[in-house]
Amino acid sequence: MNVFAGVGGGAAGKEAGTVGGGALLELTPHKLALCHLVQVFAPPPQAGVSAPALPFPFESVAHHNRLGLFLFALTRSCEDFREPPLEELLRQLKAVDALVNGWLCEQLTSTLSALTSPDDLFNFFDKLRGVLSAPEGANVEDEFLDPNSQLGVFLRCCILSFNTMTFEGVCHLLANLVEYCNSADTSYDLAEDEDFNSEMEMSNFMDTNMHVRDGVFDKYNQGYAPRSHMVDSSSSLVHAPASLHDFEEANMFKADDNLGPTCLRSRWQLEAYLNQQADILEKDPSSVPLNSFNATMSQLQKLAPELHRVQFLQYLNALTHDDYVAALDNLHRYFDYSAGMQGLFSRTASPFQDIIVGKYESALLCLGNLHCYFGHPKKALEAFTEAVRVSQMNNDDSCLAYILGAISNLLSKIGMSSTVGTIGSPYSLGNNIGLGTPLSIQQQLLVLLKRSLKRADTLKLTSLLSFDHLSLAKFVLKHVQRPLVSFGPNASTKLRTCPADVCKNLRLSSRVLTDFGTDGLSASNDNGSFSTSWLRNLSAASNSWCSSSKKSGKLLTNDFDNFHFHAQPSPIPASVLQLAGSAYLLRATAWEHYGSAPMVRMNSLVYATCFADAASSSELSLAYVKLIQHLATFKGYSAAFSALKLAEEKFPLSANSHIQLLKMQLLHERALHRGHLKVAQQICDEFAVLSSSVSGVDIELKTEARLRHARTLLAAKQFSQAANVANSLFSTCYKYNMQVENASVLLLLAEIQKNSDNAVLGLPYALASQSFCKSFNLDLLEASATLTLTELWLALGSTHAKRALSLVCQSLPMILGHGGLELRARAHIVLAKCYLSDPKFSVSEDPSAVLDPLNQAAEDLEVLEYHEMAAEAYYLKAMVYNNLGKLDEREEAAASFKEHTLALENPYNEEDSLAC
Repeated sequence: MNVFAGVGGGAAGKEAGTVGGGALLELTPHKLALCHLVQVFAPPPQAGVSAPALPFPFESVAHHNRLGLFLFALTRSCEDFREPPLEELLRQLKAVDALVNGWLCEQLTSTLSALTSPDDLFNFFDKLRGVLSAPEGANVEDEFLDPNSQLGVFLRCCILSFNTMTFEGVCHLLANLVEYCNSADTSYDLAEDEDFNSEMEMSNFMDTNMHVRDGVFDKYNQGYAPRSHMVDSSSSLVHAPASLHDFEEANMFKADDNLGPTCLRSRWQLEAYLNQQADILEKDPSSVPLNSFNATMSQLQKLAPELHRVQFLQYLNALTHDDYVAALDNLHRYFDYSAGMQGLFSRTASPFQDIIVGKYESALLCLGNLHCYFGHPKKALEAFTEAVRVSQMNNDDSCLAYILGAISNLLSKIGMSSTVGTIGSPYSLGNNIGLGTPLSIQQQLLVLLKRSLKRADTLKLTSLLSFDHLSLAKFVLKHVQRPLVSFGPNASTKLRTCPADVCKNLRLSSRVLTDFGTDGLSASNDNGSFSTSWLRNLSAASNSWCSSSKKSGKLLTNDFDNFHFHAQPSPIPASVLQLAGSAYLLRATAWEHYGSAPMVRMNSLVYATCFADAASSSELSLAYVKLIQHLATFKGYSAAFSALKLAEEKFPLSANSHIQLLKMQLLHERALHRGHLKVAQQICDEFAVLSSSVSGVDIELKTEARLRHARTLLAAKQFSQAANVANSLFSTCYKYNMQVENASVLLLLAEIQKNSDNAVLGLPYALASQSFCKSFNLDLLEASATLTLTELWLALGSTHAKRALSLVCQSLPMILGHGGLELRARAHIVLAKCYLSDPKFSVSEDPSAVLDPLNQAAEDLEVLEYHEMAAEAYYLKAMVYNNLGKLDEREEAAASFKEHTLALENPYNEEDSLAC
């Protein structure tokens, strides 16, 4: 199925459409030529005349079969993105026509030349019908061509397409037929070889900027597309009135109508300008207005019609503004108008092969990325599947490697519960590797990642290799690696993730910096941006007194200039720096899973400091989010909201989803701690609105929204409703194989049972959560599950106090070393309760064993404004001071207990919880 309708349809495709839908086959002059050859191969039987053993002019069965195989191959490839011209078809036909002195070629050209009117076309297809059906009075045995064969189905589709064409479509087909026949006569009148070579040497630029916002996969496309040969290079200079070393958009096309353009702009400089606009769209899309940017690009396109990348920039602009219709239209326009140029991933140096290979599969790859971005997983998979088929048919290994990476990126980001036919039969991975049963989504993802990694390594695609290592690290981080065949005596029993493999893949992905320049990456990025920046800095150096004022209001290509004054920018492309920086960002995420807060902070700081100039606004904001979350966990909400205000100034909420989600998370946590449940429920509703309604899309956001809803119900003492939401969430996570999230859901179910005084029912959930945490090396979450397990044992009676004390002592090193304020305070309270529940423990003999952790817990909880847990800490302190006979300290602790209890039971000024 052609999922990229409109790429090569043209006017003929529009005219050939029917009222109910498009025809099965678009009728072209090349297909008319094939229909004539099929008619020669299988002439229609005549009534009353027995069919000859061999039709004229074939001399032998082998000769006849040779033409049949030739037609079979041509009809199988009739849906190719580019059809061969008549000259190429005649050249191929000469191998079959040599035995009959060129009779087939002469008959083909004469027949096509005779089709000059709609009546001629009607008579032509009327004769074709006789090939498929016998005339009246003839025997059924006289039929020569089976209507259900490959050639028969092809003829039937062509006849059907002609029958559904309008009169305008028929006339357009005739016009194309005249051009098709004339091309054979003038094909040898092209430019001489030396003229062609000089044209090819006119320019070598990147064909397109493949960046798509929000995703690690789109980074390896940008900056690594091979150099495209500008065939239409007659206008190497374009009139554009702008200053020599500046690309201000306001002055880019300003011209006096009477005097004309004020200067000439080279193609090199225009390419650099387009690259800079692409960088702005990536780094700060909110600063680019949709309509004014499109107006500027339209004006540039009028000045330089051959710059097809203008349409790709309009596609990126529509993408960043979430305009699906405009993005799809501009993407179609880009690949329509740039058809015939080199593909995005073809690495061959042959100019003839570049025209044939690479364009259609690149278009399908971009279409799949578009659907993936807008949350259309099924359409994205259809486009990727078609791209795989076309790449395999054209032997385009480079593009195939990128497509496999795109599919793996889709499967990792989009939740899918079906385990059969994900990639689409007959291209199912389960059939390709020879297993009897279909693979699960996770197994398919692992197979795709390893295939893409192997192809990228073989083809020396360093950027894709780095991306695949990042994707493999993400997979290993969240999935237990099971063997594809998990039975028999040699089956592996290892059911744990491997942090060493994560670190290994992250280290290998960072080699994109060390490998830069070894495989032509630096040459492929040579598109004018670096030289233009070099000239601009050189000009600024000669005017140092005004250089600071010039740079202050512009987006620099590289922040290296900020630190080294007039030094030249780094020659490493931004896309290479993005891939290297993504490794640090993923390291922070990995340590976040493993529970090491200092390592999360360190890697986030490295990314925000060293890769801020090359990072997209989405990824840079993600680093800021991790740093602000660290502040909220260890310093409290006041410090976190102060940092959040600075982040909002740098990343507006309307243009950055990460900052918006962080603000809602902090507001919800603070509302729960303060006891403002109405505000917390309102924020939960806003979480649910942010996620897409499409099944499997935004699955992580949907999971977080439901998890927070269950926690809100738990804080409101609605235990049955909270348990129902948590159970439903567990089923969803199990359905989509989100095992890491299942550990948190199981821990929440244990908390619900503990607070509803069902300690016995809570033990299995806590143990299951602890088991999940061990399998996925979630050390900090495992320590939290151990605390919940300790509280459940304490709820069963004082006889379990020693067991509870042993459990809490096991988790204390991890909690005190890496836990935040809330987890540390909770651990201190549980430790004090273990001592107080032990009948053999005497408070009077060792009061510091209880008071020290309680004082520390109360101090931390005051910073968090966690009223419920603070009230519990002060209550325990009052009880201890009462046993010690310290009445003043007891009254002070009791007063604090009363204050927090009243604040929890009678919340006031709940609207303050919505303010930062």
